[in-house]
Amino acid sequence: MAAMYMVAGILHFVKPAAYMRIMPKYLPNHRELVYASGVTEIGLGIGLCIPQLKNMAIIGIILMLVVFLMVHFYMLRGEKEGAGIPKWILLLRIPLQFGLMYWAYWYY
Repeated sequence: MAAMYMVAGILHFVKPAAYMRIMPKYLPNHRELVYASGVTEIGLGIGLCIPQLKNMAIIGIILMLVVFLMVHFYMLRGEKEGAGIPKWILLLRIPLQFGLMYWAYWYY
């Protein structure tokens, strides 16, 4: 799980345009938010590897995934917002998000 979040966070810096394209229009400073979420994912992934920080990182991951739900729901608004991703994949991502939350909680 730690590696998954660290890789996902790194991708925010490698491919920031892909993340900015799906940012809800009502949020300001898209580039900064993309980088901040990347740093957050990397930090939480590292936190999972440190026994003293593991439980705090798990809570952080769950909270982060809850916040990311707003992006998933925003992407369902239309084809442009969905970045051309088929609607069935966008719909599948929502229960997947809850599955990721449960996976994190399972390690708590």
